[in-house]
Amino acid sequence: MLGERINEGDDVLLYLTSHKTYLVKVERGKRLHTHKGYVNLEELIGKQYGAQILSNKGVEFYALKPTPRDYAFKMQRKTQINYPKDIGLIVIYSGIGPGSRVLEAGTGTGALTSILAHFVKPTGRVYSYDVRLDHLEVAKENLSRAGVLEYVSLKNKDVTEGIDEKDIDAVILDMPTPWLVVKHAYSSLKGSGAFIAFIPTIEQVIKTVETLREENWFVDVETFETLLRGIQVAKDRTRPQTFMTGHTGYIVKARKVLPK
Repeated sequence: MLGERINEGDDVLLYLTSHKTYLVKVERGKRLHTHKGYVNLEELIGKQYGAQILSNKGVEFYALKPTPRDYAFKMQRKTQINYPKDIGLIVIYSGIGPGSRVLEAGTGTGALTSILAHFVKPTGRVYSYDVRLDHLEVAKENLSRAGVLEYVSLKNKDVTEGIDEKDIDAVILDMPTPWLVVKHAYSSLKGSGAFIAFIPTIEQVIKTVETLREENWFVDVETFETLLRGIQVAKDRTRPQTFMTGHTGYIVKARKVLPK
């Protein structure tokens, strides 16, 4: 059975090693230059995803179809992006899926935005707020390349001053003062809707959790830290990797309940 073919203009993830990958657009006459030689990208046209291609030095690369994670991590950056270990928990606790309406604040480069849009498409929408217009401009380019811009509304607005949208399924925050958004989130969310905040310091966690519990607006309030350690696998010497992605931030999650 034939797999999907690569066409001119498609994005391809060229895989050399797990630590060396390149997200490229396939164009005629274009080369990717690496420390292992250059790859003629037009030679990818007509090949199947998963096929091998050789550099001019005879080094093997593999042409993989980019995943949402690949787009998120290869985006041009002006801000720190979330790690997959955190994004996975954020998505699963938010409960979002096709058709969901999500309010995000702290767009940054659009990395998390692109993942959220991937999950809510084709009938859902992400409304992403950021106070920095330059961040939104970069995010727009990144979301366009990831193929999800049509599912996102970018808004140059301070979410602590209010949320325009109503009947939202999830409010997801990556910003310094999430406790200032709790009241607005409650007004915006559907009953049982999810409040998720990615927070860098424990002092910010305490303020956010205290605010979530103040008016009995939310239940199921919990805080997590996610640690991820890779395993180095080799015959007779399999062991945990020496270096790992440790603390990146805390995740606070809660669910909206209706008044008595």
